[in-house]
Amino acid sequence: MDQLSKLSWQCRRGTKELDLLLQRYLATHYLLADDQEKALFIELLALEDDELFKVLLGESTLKFPYFKLFVVK
Repeated sequence: MDQLSKLSWQCRRGTKELDLLLQRYLATHYLLADDQEKALFIELLALEDDELFKVLLGESTLKFPYFKLFVVK
């Protein structure tokens, strides 16, 4: 299984909203991202669903300021 397929599988979460947000980023931005942004995305995927949802909605950017990049995109 290649890296992109593994990431696509990891983007499948417990809620449809998270699935859509993560899959959209993977399809439209990930391949164009630099190595640092790709590493941050992989780190983002390691978060629990409830914390991940807060980060993507911009509610938890103080706790995870380096993930603010994904909120903008």
